[in-house]
Amino acid sequence: MKQPKYVASISYGKDSLAMLEVIKRNNMPLDRIIHCEVWATPTIQADLPPMVEFKSKADKIIRERYGIEVERVRAAKSYEEQFYQVKQRGTRKGKIYGWPFMMRPWCNSMIKVAPLNKATRGSVTYVGIACDEPGRLHRLTEKKRSPLFENNITEQWCRDWCEANDLLSPIYTTATRGGCWFCHNQTIGQLRLLRKNYPELWAMMLKWDKDSPYPFRPNGTTIHDYEKRFDLEDRQVRFEQVLEVEG
Repeated sequence: MKQPKYVASISYGKDSLAMLEVIKRNNMPLDRIIHCEVWATPTIQADLPPMVEFKSKADKIIRERYGIEVERVRAAKSYEEQFYQVKQRGTRKGKIYGWPFMMRPWCNSMIKVAPLNKATRGSVTYVGIACDEPGRLHRLTEKKRSPLFENNITEQWCRDWCEANDLLSPIYTTATRGGCWFCHNQTIGQLRLLRKNYPELWAMMLKWDKDSPYPFRPNGTTIHDYEKRFDLEDRQVRFEQVLEVEG
């Protein structure tokens, strides 16, 4: 009987990177390391430049430490291409996909899960779920295992190990989670930073927002609403700076 291949699926977050070390220390079988690369458009990545640079550095460390080259897989369509895809059936037939809904977002199933499932079909997949993440443990199966959970490894241990081995992602300097720069789950603070540091990407989100048949947030808040809010904040800061100088 053919033995299944063992694949580690990494996001470059602290848990999945520390998972590779746990696999090695416990002599667990490992044949491949895979990462699903999300693209905002056919030419623009979903990761911000600091994360793109970090991934390149991490790939070298992984290759030297574990002797395995990280494989990149991606969906056939970019986020933008799927965003503008017209639905052919259902109650929303004739409308473009637009912003994903919070529940069962199309971006996760089509842009991330589908290419990963295709790449790992027939294999045992290792995922980075720590032992102190009870809300995610239900995802584990015989074919989807967590070396961190099996070896009682916590999120804090993962962070400490990554920090000590120059593998702590730059996303942890401004947030507790990673993700695409256009993600509908990101915080207001992350959106504010995107607008400030990457105005060209923010402008792209404003265009998508204008074209989407659905709002960015379930409560009806749009990206244009955030644009108005951030603009008012900027004006207030400038006003206070003028008062400070004049005072």
